[in-house]
Amino acid sequence: MSELKVTAAHLQRAAVVYVRQSTLAQVDRNRESTARQYDLVGRAERLGWPRSAVRVIDDDLGVSGASTTGRSGFAELAAQVGLGLVGIVLSLECSRLARNNADWYRLLDLAGMTDTLLADADGVYHPGLFNDRLVLGMKGTMSEAELHILRARLDGGIRNKAARGELRRGLPVGLVWGEVDGQIRWHPDEAVTGVIATIFDRFAVCGSVRGVWLWLREQGLRFPLQPAGYLRGQEITWVEPTYHAVHNVLTHPAYAGAYVFGKTRQRRHLGADGVLRTSRHKLPQGEWEVLIPEHHRGFIAWDTYQANQARIGANTRPRAHQPGTGAVREGCALLQGLATCGTCGRKLAVYYDGPAKATPGYYCTGTGQLVDGRGTRHLRVGGVAIDAAVAAAFLAALAPSALQACLAAAQHLEDGHDTALAQWRRQVEKARYHAGTAERRYRAVDPDNRLVARGLETEWNTALHQLADAENELARRETARPKTLTPHEKQAILALGDDLAGVWSAATTTDKDRKKLLRTLLDEVGIGVHRDHDQARADLVLRWKGGAITELSVPLKRNPPQRLRTEEDTIDLLRRLAAHYPDATIAGILNRQHRRTARGLSFTASRVQSLRHHWKIPCHQPSTAPTEEEPLTVAAAAHELGLAPSTLHRWLGDGFIAGEQITPGAPWRIRLTDDIRALFVDDAPDGWLAMLEATLAYGVSRQTLMQRVKRGELHAVHVRTGRRKGLRIPPPTPQNSLF
Repeated sequence: MSELKVTAAHLQRAAVVYVRQSTLAQVDRNRESTARQYDLVGRAERLGWPRSAVRVIDDDLGVSGASTTGRSGFAELAAQVGLGLVGIVLSLECSRLARNNADWYRLLDLAGMTDTLLADADGVYHPGLFNDRLVLGMKGTMSEAELHILRARLDGGIRNKAARGELRRGLPVGLVWGEVDGQIRWHPDEAVTGVIATIFDRFAVCGSVRGVWLWLREQGLRFPLQPAGYLRGQEITWVEPTYHAVHNVLTHPAYAGAYVFGKTRQRRHLGADGVLRTSRHKLPQGEWEVLIPEHHRGFIAWDTYQANQARIGANTRPRAHQPGTGAVREGCALLQGLATCGTCGRKLAVYYDGPAKATPGYYCTGTGQLVDGRGTRHLRVGGVAIDAAVAAAFLAALAPSALQACLAAAQHLEDGHDTALAQWRRQVEKARYHAGTAERRYRAVDPDNRLVARGLETEWNTALHQLADAENELARRETARPKTLTPHEKQAILALGDDLAGVWSAATTTDKDRKKLLRTLLDEVGIGVHRDHDQARADLVLRWKGGAITELSVPLKRNPPQRLRTEEDTIDLLRRLAAHYPDATIAGILNRQHRRTARGLSFTASRVQSLRHHWKIPCHQPSTAPTEEEPLTVAAAAHELGLAPSTLHRWLGDGFIAGEQITPGAPWRIRLTDDIRALFVDDAPDGWLAMLEATLAYGVSRQTLMQRVKRGELHAVHVRTGRRKGLRIPPPTPQNSLF
């Protein structure tokens, strides 16, 4: 019965064999299925197609059939079927063609319209026949359901295993899977775990990812790279530490002993090219699908991990109007990230004045009231006196614990150097092991086999050089190690604690160090500025960690008198006006806009001329040969139209004709186009009414009529000759009736 559906019309067209496997792994392993699909060429020949008319489309090998995205072979097949060039499409089963009904039924519609047959292992079908289309539709639905069931089973198994913390996924460097299900252990190499532990210890000291990264580079320490799916015995690669690698260590929850799953979620969207795309988005911690704290031994506790994340988040520059201080910078403004506006509560931005940009100041990014058309800032104040007052309050608050802080700083210095030395000792031990291994390999080879012996000898020499370099570096760092403080030195440091101001202002204490110290005790510094005729002061509200509040009042220096300078917008306006008008006309325009000179005087022609000379603005040069497109003054335009200038001024004000003004108060300029000339006639059209007659005929006021003329709802012309000069308006009709 299947062969009876093949007609001569089908045999005159091509036969297409569509071959597809879902993944590259299936292409590599399930070769029997791929071979069966290629064997469909023989079936096409048995159905009557010559071998030269049979075409194989296998561009989609290794591509899923869940959608048409990325399936160029299926797109080509659908195009050939739609053009009526295909007599039959052969596939092992309908799931090879499509795994979703949207693509499947689109192919069925095209095949039914172009009289194209579909064939699989069960038979030959004609999509144009009801029974065959019913069977094909059920097969497509079953194919889509099969994919859904397979995915649901796999996904359910994965999520169930992940919920128990036993799903084996890629682990970050320093952690490996154990023999028992769900068991995660530290890497057996102490050099690897030593670097990871060092990163966490150093972060507790410097408090920023970038600080840890720079310290690693300064100490010359290397970072381990662990291959994906690490197996015991595999080689670790040591590289220069990168910021991304350090950030990943400090933010990965596995280092805190937690097992997590489902930290990201896929989202589908249409790309700019109209193609459906899938992207991954990170989820907040509260939306993670699986979170099992204390799942395995971690480098830090879970509470420490949470505190580290909050600290890293605080280092990020906050968005506008959002809380946060951001990481400290190298500038000398001590309250960067801490200062807030006493009026609106916004974070204050920092600016620097002076020839070397070394004088700090703070300003609010919000605007207050409008003054002369421009917004004024809530606050803009110099920061020298404010920083000094806050620093004095900070040192006064620190005095009781200053002695212990000095000793703790010295101990931190020793601990940091000891940590780096311990890691360098591990590196020397590893280099010594590699040198010994290379030596044993060289001594085990047959001396007569020179091809192998030479290579092993080179490897041994390289290992020995690396060992010598590591030992020399270790010796150098041990020599530079800071000495342990003696009791006498500790007493000297305790005495130094009495002079905190000297330590604070010492040349060795950087602005970055001072800002870090301030943030240890201060949460926020609110600044409000008050100015009057006699004095100016800044009212400070210091909010300490723990909730305590200190209020300070800092006198500010009054700003010196500013240089006399004409406003910038007045100078810009002068440049534009000078191209069109003489100085006397410009003076009148500026005065009509209530502008004043730098000394507060009104403008005259001589003052305009002086201002032009100062800013090197050329004077107005009248055009000797005006063009038709050049706008005319009201007097010139009235002369051209045969009107009185007062009449033209009135029509400009009423909006009967359009004019131009460079700026408010400047003389009107009119471009006499053909449309404007047509508005002024000697004789009105027959039946058109004068303004008084039009108001009676339309039953509205003159203002209403003029508004309709301005909006173009009524036509009007101006009669300039005869006894009854003025506007003429057509009589009312059903089309232009105002009611």
